[in-house]
Amino acid sequence: MTTKPRANGELATDTRAKPKRNPIVSTLKSGAVVGIVDSPEAARKALRLSDGVVDFLEWRADCLGEAVPNGKFPWIVTARHPSEGGKNAMSAAARRDTLSRLLPKAFIVDIEVRSLASLGSVVRQAKESKVVVLASFHDFKNTPTLARLREVTRQAEDQGADAVKIATHAVGPSDVARLLELFSNTRIPLAIMGMGPLGMSSRVLLASCGSVLNYGWIHAPNVPGQWAAKELAGVLRQCTGQERH
Repeated sequence: MTTKPRANGELATDTRAKPKRNPIVSTLKSGAVVGIVDSPEAARKALRLSDGVVDFLEWRADCLGEAVPNGKFPWIVTARHPSEGGKNAMSAAARRDTLSRLLPKAFIVDIEVRSLASLGSVVRQAKESKVVVLASFHDFKNTPTLARLREVTRQAEDQGADAVKIATHAVGPSDVARLLELFSNTRIPLAIMGMGPLGMSSRVLLASCGSVLNYGWIHAPNVPGQWAAKELAGVLRQCTGQERH
């Protein structure tokens, strides 16, 4: 139960029941690195990565289909919405069926906030299978207002997300400041990153300040401002003084 301000400045009680989140989400730790597998070349390189280089691998089913290989790292699976960078113009039905079939391979399933309702059957199946539901939001042109970003996180949580991923185009200090502010007064784990001119610097800062999943490329960048996954892991190790396991 939470409180929120009334128009007259008093506090009102918010009695909406919050969905129960997967207890496995507590294993998500600040600074974890995700290697993006979005091409056959990336898949081959991912399978040759040494232990401890990354924490997770992301399988882009919109790019590669359903042939997820067995490997040493836990899989995040996603079939990205065409409006948020998805390839091959997959329909909602095709994405739903693909993700449903991939859940047995997944530790985390990534579904856009905009798709949580239309892919509700996948969310329910993930909950039953103890697969973490990561709700994602991408803005490739701007960093929205803090109010809008908080609205996105609330919407995701209300629809059953266990964690939220936000990636926005960051061009100035105020953009990065808004992303950092999201870590305050939140109940849900966040994976937050910048793209564009301040993408690389913001990713290190945000990972150091609480971002639980931090994405890097394995074969080639797919948005401006991405680190190579191995380089990002090395930089974060230097920033935090912690060894990777």
